[in-house]
Amino acid sequence: MGVILATSRSFSDGDLDLVSRAESAGHVVVRGPAHHDLAELRPLLRDADAWIAGTGPVTAEHLAAAPRLAVIARYGVGTEAVDLAAARSRGIPVTNTPGANADAVADHAVGLMLAALRGIADGDRRVRAGDWAVRRGRELGAATVGIVGFGRIGQGVAKRLSGFGSRILASDPFLPDDAVRAAGAEPATLDALFRTADVITLHAPGGQRLVDAERLATIRPGAVIVNTARPDLVDEAALATALRTGGLAAYAADTLDGDTAASASPLLAADLGDRVTVTPHLGAQTTQAVDNMGRMALDNALAVLRGEGPIHPVR
Repeated sequence: MGVILATSRSFSDGDLDLVSRAESAGHVVVRGPAHHDLAELRPLLRDADAWIAGTGPVTAEHLAAAPRLAVIARYGVGTEAVDLAAARSRGIPVTNTPGANADAVADHAVGLMLAALRGIADGDRRVRAGDWAVRRGRELGAATVGIVGFGRIGQGVAKRLSGFGSRILASDPFLPDDAVRAAGAEPATLDALFRTADVITLHAPGGQRLVDAERLATIRPGAVIVNTARPDLVDEAALATALRTGGLAAYAADTLDGDTAASASPLLAADLGDRVTVTPHLGAQTTQAVDNMGRMALDNALAVLRGEGPIHPVR
């Protein structure tokens, strides 16, 4: 019998009973804290044969405390929090769940576009305060939408936007122009996209700054930016300044720098409440996405525990 440590809060929390599936394969699932505090995890890591890891850090110190560990199965796509070199040095494969939450995040991105263009969150707040004054918005179908990062999620956004009738631009340094066109968008350089688009939606990997004061100075008046990717893609102070000066009409995001500790973010200032909409990492939180991520993470773990190669290895 193997021990599978699960530190993702939502593992087996959808419609699929993945814990029972693991038990049917001869393993036991042990729960651990999502923040991956080493002091709390150490006794659990000691006996773990597989680790279905959430968003917390997976460091060399964690791995040193897990002598039996055969696989780290990331519950999600990003592996920034995993010390890949340390895992490789110990011969521990790292896997992820590519595409598992792509539809959910694409849905949420379009929802945030509509919320920003139509002032939905602000309208709800004003009605609750007794203010029924009408504020005019804009239609998504009349907008040129620029998609930054044209992988599974970006292409899912393009597919959804085709039903609105939007003009769609896409910038992705890893895709040739003919692949961008085949997926329903016009290829554009990043700078041209920012100069042209009415709505800019970010789906690029973290570790880079794509939106700063210099780039914001080039956007069309009244443009909207949506971020369901990573907080480090944007300079929040520069965004707040652009919102106040009118260069940027609205910002909608599923993440902030520091996230739950981001109460001091300049984007949460009271005077920007009518132009900024933020959701607490709801993008991947659908029953279907939770099931997809959990199933794929467990599949990866079980494959390695059976002595097979991982299904979705991180290279």
